[in-house]
Amino acid sequence: MTAQSGEPVLTAVEGAAPGAEAVPKQKKLALVASKGGLDEVYPILIMASTAGALGWDARVFCTFYGLDIVNAKRRKHLQVAAVGNAAAPPPFEGVPVKVPTIVGMLPGMQRVSTWFMKRWMKKSNIPDFEELFETCLESDVKFYACATTMGVMNVKQDEIIEGASCLGATAFLDFASEADVALFV
Repeated sequence: MTAQSGEPVLTAVEGAAPGAEAVPKQKKLALVASKGGLDEVYPILIMASTAGALGWDARVFCTFYGLDIVNAKRRKHLQVAAVGNAAAPPPFEGVPVKVPTIVGMLPGMQRVSTWFMKRWMKKSNIPDFEELFETCLESDVKFYACATTMGVMNVKQDEIIEGASCLGATAFLDFASEADVALFV
């Protein structure tokens, strides 16, 4: 659909006879996931699942810490950094005071930050990480583990979850170069 009119973009079918009916062109979304914090993964999965629900060809290239999204072991332990996010809201409802950054360095604060994030998402009726990821797969969103990053981080093919595959940057760039929307997150 076009942004202004809401009408589908129609394209002629390659090799079709002159005057043949045009068919709607499938939109493409190319997402590069480079971060692996729980608060950084949610936007990726929300964009990908939305594109999939709209019938777009959505593909997510997981590189560097974003590789944790498709790493069978590490994806179970995604957390929110307790230090370094100045935009994070106060974790306590009704308390108008921001928690000083130095408090985030105390033992256990990363676990507390993660708990608050999960609670915040649940209260907002946002599915948890696993459910949102499954929604992506059900909507035919494709996930790729960056081959170069796998080598750098010593991640083996059998550590990548079922439903994701290994892909090189060149192959993903071929797709991204034709995408209607390309985002680096």
